[in-house]
Amino acid sequence: MTPETVMALGRQAVEVALMLSGPMLLSALLIGLLVSVFQAATQINEATLSFIPKLVGTFLMLTLAGPWMIQLFVDYVRQLIGQIPQMIG
Repeated sequence: MTPETVMALGRQAVEVALMLSGPMLLSALLIGLLVSVFQAATQINEATLSFIPKLVGTFLMLTLAGPWMIQLFVDYVRQLIGQIPQMIG
């Protein structure tokens, strides 16, 4: 296995990881921003106020994007397993 192959596999793994985590992280970021604006407008300084909305938003995003995420991961693993003979020989 050449160093280029290892780097390509690593790059693909990072891309898949970012694509899998992206929707949930973006939803948590947007919800956190909205809660922060609400806290600034109402002067409520409670650190735990954003926890439940972020948790619910992440769960909803996981529910909505879950089938796509599973399909993406399964396709990546199938491609990776299919490349094993070329990597060995």
